Amino acid sequence: MTADETAPAWQYADVWDVIAECRPGAAALIHGDRRTTWAEFRDRAARLGRSLVSGGAARGDRVAQYLYNCPEYLEVSYATYQAGLTPVNTNYRYRADELRYLWDNADAVAVVFHGSFADTVDQVRADVPTVRRWLWVDDGGGDCPPWAEPYEDVVGAGADGPYRAPWGRSGDDIVMIYTGGTTGMPKGVMWLHDDMYRSFNAIGDPDVADLEAIRARLAAGGDPPVGIPASPLMHATGYMFAKSMLVQGGTVVTLPDRRFDATALLDAIDREGVTAMAIVGDAFALPMLEALDAATGRWDLSSLQLLVSAGVMWSAEVKAGLARHLPTTLFADLLGSTEAHGLGSSVSGAGTDPSTATFSLGAHAMVIDPDAGTVVGPGGTGMVAVAGPCPIGYHKDPEKTAATFRIVDGQRVSVPGDWARVEGDGRITLLGRGSLCINTAGEKVFPEEVEEALETHPAVRDSTVVGVPDTKYGQAVAAVVALRDGADVTPDELIAHVKGRLAGYKAPRHVVVVPDVGRAPNGKADYAGAKRLVLDHLGDAP
Repeated sequence: MTADETAPAWQYADVWDVIAECRPGAAALIHGDRRTTWAEFRDRAARLGRSLVSGGAARGDRVAQYLYNCPEYLEVSYATYQAGLTPVNTNYRYRADELRYLWDNADAVAVVFHGSFADTVDQVRADVPTVRRWLWVDDGGGDCPPWAEPYEDVVGAGADGPYRAPWGRSGDDIVMIYTGGTTGMPKGVMWLHDDMYRSFNAIGDPDVADLEAIRARLAAGGDPPVGIPASPLMHATGYMFAKSMLVQGGTVVTLPDRRFDATALLDAIDREGVTAMAIVGDAFALPMLEALDAATGRWDLSSLQLLVSAGVMWSAEVKAGLARHLPTTLFADLLGSTEAHGLGSSVSGAGTDPSTATFSLGAHAMVIDPDAGTVVGPGGTGMVAVAGPCPIGYHKDPEKTAATFRIVDGQRVSVPGDWARVEGDGRITLLGRGSLCINTAGEKVFPEEVEEALETHPAVRDSTVVGVPDTKYGQAVAAVVALRDGADVTPDELIAHVKGRLAGYKAPRHVVVVPDVGRAPNGKADYAGAKRLVLDHLGDAP
């Protein structure tokens, strides 16, 4: 919230309504051959918001989005913003038990889902009695079930113009983003609209809400951005990137493909004149580089000014490879999480020396000693934290809220759990998430550090490092490794390679080579799955 709680506060729907008023015929959303103007975006969202409220939704009620990347995902968000409701992301890889937990924990009153998920939704309907409406989005996956209503019937026709519920809107309205993290059940991170807007404000809008400033910004001219969230909108990286494009009055391009296809992505950049894109580390960047290397000159990518990555390691080698094909593109490797925006960044491009896992601290970021609650200086190691506008906490979880959102030097900070070393020049080297730290013979080993070392080997395409039980050392370092096409290397050679770069105790004792390490759609590693794979390989599966 703003320091002066009586001052005007930012609410996303207020801003988007102004943009729709000023740029009604401009494209807001592009999905394959489908184009949605800003006026259509506003009106379709308004009809949905009006329908939800007339159907019984009350202020702050939660509306779940069980959707692949598509225009409807952002329409549902805009509808909840207009109506003073709360959007709830839903991981489309979840199975029935996970969906039951999520929608029950969120107290969802409505679920908007793609038709291809209808059978899974039908399995859980009876177990989430708070959900009163099921809205079916046609994706060619079958007919609308009798217990649902077609989404298009709700949004396709009706009154034009923005919608305001009887209770109005507020900067204290909530955006809830569930994050699975690396361990445990998903947690609903609660951001107030005003805090989120100010935290992610990268275009110089005033700290205190001023819609006339938005109008002036739009009237000043210039070409608004055209952005592709290549990663899923169901995760914070893709979702917040898309919102940043819309806040600027720009266009969000989503890909119809359900699986990441680097060729289709590059086709879209060329076709739509994309100026900015969000990915998630090497899981997206490496296939892009391989496609570019295989078809040099096929695409005109000169429009792409900014390539942003967050959430997963983006290696220096892959950045350098992309820079050969994208000489005018700025690469921004961001350190942050759903709970903590602006921890750090690493910016590079053609003619610069890119780095891996080394960042400049953000304006409000610091490294703290978690036990002493004090700031760590050069040469020290601690947990990365950020002050400034932060989430208000986790939904229904005061214990985790207290553990993550702490008081340091008299100010409230978010401490998502990432460990880092402060270098002599003030930059930080990311070590990894504390909950994944491996304790081997009393020594701490962070998986990301070992993964980085493994991926400097020319034969290694991707890797995931975990700790497994060991009778002698407590835990042993183990690696699941995917090789580049045609590459051949032995586990012993990979272990020796790591020992040449890191202390011996950090080298894997076990290496399992697989065709694919099995990342989630957002590019994040499946550490639990990797551990099961190693244990199966060792014959120690529970």
